[in-house]
Amino acid sequence: QLQASGGGLVQAGGSLRLSCAVSGLTTSDNFMNWFRQAPGKEREFVAGIRWREGSKRYADSVKGRFTISRDSAKYTVYLQMNSLKPEDTAVYYCASSSGVVTSTVGVVSWGQGTQVTVSS
Repeated sequence: QLQASGGGLVQAGGSLRLSCAVSGLTTSDNFMNWFRQAPGKEREFVAGIRWREGSKRYADSVKGRFTISRDSAKYTVYLQMNSLKPEDTAVYYCASSSGVVTSTVGVVSWGQGTQVTVSS
């Protein structure tokens, strides 16, 4: 199971940190990802991390502003979001996959979403 938290309302330029508590994974070599979905838009990939060795990938739209990380001891994945923009407003989802993903194809399981709203 994946349990996301940490969303909220923030002004443009502000920061938020999302957390995703991970349980029940049967392999240590999963990939953990963050996706987001804005109203009327498709769900899109934001960032991903390989659990075992920590390699990371980001969507171009968040590079340099967002940082994905994981705490293996706490089985938690984080998404630190800095310099937030109104266009970052969306429901954010954590998701696990068995390989690198750039879209929802290949996602094995989803957590519930957490709303992030950035005001201008």
